[in-house]
Amino acid sequence: MTERALRVLEFVKIRERLAAFALTDPGQTLCRELVPQSELGDIQRAQQETEEATVILTYLGSNPLTGFTDVRPYLSLAEKGSVLSQKALLSVAEVLRASRAARSTLVTDRENTPLLTQNASRLHTFRELEEDITGAILSEEEMSDHASPTLFDIRRHIARANDKVRDKLNQMIHSGNTAKYLQDAIVTVRGGRYVIPVRAEFRANVPGIVQDQSATGSTLFIEPLAVVELSNEIREWTAKEREEIERILAALSASVGERAAEIEMNIAILTHLDFVFAKGSLSREMNAISPKLNTEGRIRFVRVRHPLIDPAKVVPCTLELGEAFTTLIITGPNTGGKTVTLKTVGLLTLMAQAGLHVPGDLGTELAVFGNVYADIGDEQSIEQSLSTFSSHMTNIVEIMADVTERDLVLFDELGAGTDPTEGAALAQAILARLLSRGIRTVATTHYSELKAYALTTPGAENASVEFDVSTLRPTYRLSIGIPGKSNAFEISRKLGLSEALIDDAKELLSHDTIRFEDVIANAEYHKQVAERERLLAEEAHQETMRLRNEAEKLYAEMEEKKQAATAKAKEEAKRILENARRESYEVLSELKHMKQAQDKTEANKLYKRLEGDLDSLSEGLKQNVKPVIRKNDRPLMPGDTVDILTLGTKGTVLKPKDDKDEVLVQAGIMKCKIHISQLQLSSDQPKKPKVSVNAKSDMKNASVALSCDVRGRALDEAIEEVDRYLDDAVMAGFHEVTIVHGKGTGVLRSGIQQYLKRHQHVKSCRLGKYGEGEDGVTVVTLK
Repeated sequence: MTERALRVLEFVKIRERLAAFALTDPGQTLCRELVPQSELGDIQRAQQETEEATVILTYLGSNPLTGFTDVRPYLSLAEKGSVLSQKALLSVAEVLRASRAARSTLVTDRENTPLLTQNASRLHTFRELEEDITGAILSEEEMSDHASPTLFDIRRHIARANDKVRDKLNQMIHSGNTAKYLQDAIVTVRGGRYVIPVRAEFRANVPGIVQDQSATGSTLFIEPLAVVELSNEIREWTAKEREEIERILAALSASVGERAAEIEMNIAILTHLDFVFAKGSLSREMNAISPKLNTEGRIRFVRVRHPLIDPAKVVPCTLELGEAFTTLIITGPNTGGKTVTLKTVGLLTLMAQAGLHVPGDLGTELAVFGNVYADIGDEQSIEQSLSTFSSHMTNIVEIMADVTERDLVLFDELGAGTDPTEGAALAQAILARLLSRGIRTVATTHYSELKAYALTTPGAENASVEFDVSTLRPTYRLSIGIPGKSNAFEISRKLGLSEALIDDAKELLSHDTIRFEDVIANAEYHKQVAERERLLAEEAHQETMRLRNEAEKLYAEMEEKKQAATAKAKEEAKRILENARRESYEVLSELKHMKQAQDKTEANKLYKRLEGDLDSLSEGLKQNVKPVIRKNDRPLMPGDTVDILTLGTKGTVLKPKDDKDEVLVQAGIMKCKIHISQLQLSSDQPKKPKVSVNAKSDMKNASVALSCDVRGRALDEAIEEVDRYLDDAVMAGFHEVTIVHGKGTGVLRSGIQQYLKRHQHVKSCRLGKYGEGEDGVTVVTLK
């Protein structure tokens, strides 16, 4: 790719945006040196790396790499045996830490990032060397006491000697013999030695070595003879400290030098990874996609966007080139977006071949070209005495000399800057030559001759950028197949030019030119009308789809509620059946233990009756519950036989409906309230007496259980049920019965017990004992 094409198509700006996402200086350098490639395999690999980077960035939410300094100059010195500074060694440790972090993050069993995993797996980790450096060196200026046992011992001696000197001097400045000669009662340091400030006139009274004096000369900083020996000792230990630090740095530098080649390889890998993740970050920022690539010269844009225009303002572009036609001629008014479209074609081609994602929708496809040639903009040169036309023609001459069938050529205002007739002829000849060679070409123009050429020449196609004459603003939408109109007369009229001048100008145009422009204007008008109608139809279609989706959703919700109601009804039926089964088992158990021999016949009859009722209820539950609206000829009355739709069995009405439209029904030994909508008056009304036993008989009534379960009922409903049950129990001759009310909040238990204390048939009542149900039941003794 020529440097001029990279510049005029603004690829250099893309590189700067890319470099802003790199974390390291070497990574930024690699971004700024990025150039498009021309081999399909290399491009596909670069695109895959960018795609993998976006996957990892999306998964982790941030860049997995950490910044580091380029330490390659330090590595070179270490290899040669030089001693590195503390700053240099800390920078090396930073690279080692970045290598370890990148490897641990990227080398996983993730199957959708094979290239980045492979790259990261080549990183070397030197954890021991990294810890040796960071453990020994605290900062660029400070070495840790624990860098070595020798350094620790040396610093311990220095600390002791310092303490001795300070103690000695503190004694002197606070003693009466010395304090009167001092300027201030302080201990300070001059030239690395401890001194005290003595007034100059008392120099002879404080024996010692003058290390410094004040600016005025009135104060002398004297090192007393009493601490000279101790200060010399500190100097000796400090020298040993420097030697030990130098030895430690030399040892660490040698270790770095031994691994310099591997660390340098790490830097190269990390730099490449930094570059790849910069590409991924740029892709995410632009909301870009990985385009399809081909070598057949086929370009298909699906709502692509120029990456350097504000996303909130840019108008997506849809365009095709290289299949039905190889030359595209774009026409339309100035500032209508022709040049932006031209640059978008070139810039996105360069980005794709550089391994960058392009801002567009899925389905976008780009060709791999050997070179992209662009003649865009006014580059006239005063120094070279080149006019606008000459500058353009110089570029075109170079392009025509170098272009091949594998290249893409972009012309902005081809043939402009000279006589329109000659310019149009030159432009047509250039396009014809490129078309004959099958070279993919996009050109912008105002010449009507080129519009006509595209209309009549196979392999060439017109395109136009729309312009709203009513507002004098371009819409920036590109239309393939329709030539554009410059709209000079309409724009002039809107800006206030008189109709007379416009009419005079029209008279100067040839009849064929006017007719051709009118045909273009008519086609563009009808296209805009068709586009508006298409948008309206699309909106209507979307509204229809929305209403259909809402209807389907509503239907699904109704079906779900219906199934839920059915399941609830069936579950309620099961609960009733279980209660009935439990109560019947209690009665059957009582019957089995009847001791009176004379009652066996009647007991057997009642036993078979109960078994039949249970079987009937069980069969009803096996059927699907289908809610049915009741259709009865008359109100249900006590004694009527009804079909219980939710249970699939028959029952007998005991009480008429209440204010909740519920009827008390007995089905076998089971009594329950059922809504009239779930009852159907039976066609046959058998008149059978209920099975019961005379109260004078010793055998209890088989239709009355030994317990009454009112759990889950409201207090008034429970009291009503308990009242009926106690009447039946007394008639059956029971002496003791159980009321099951559950534990719950205690409201039901308290209310029932209060009611039982006032009941005429109750002798006494108590809570259940262990094994009887405890607080969940009340045992009632009947009179």
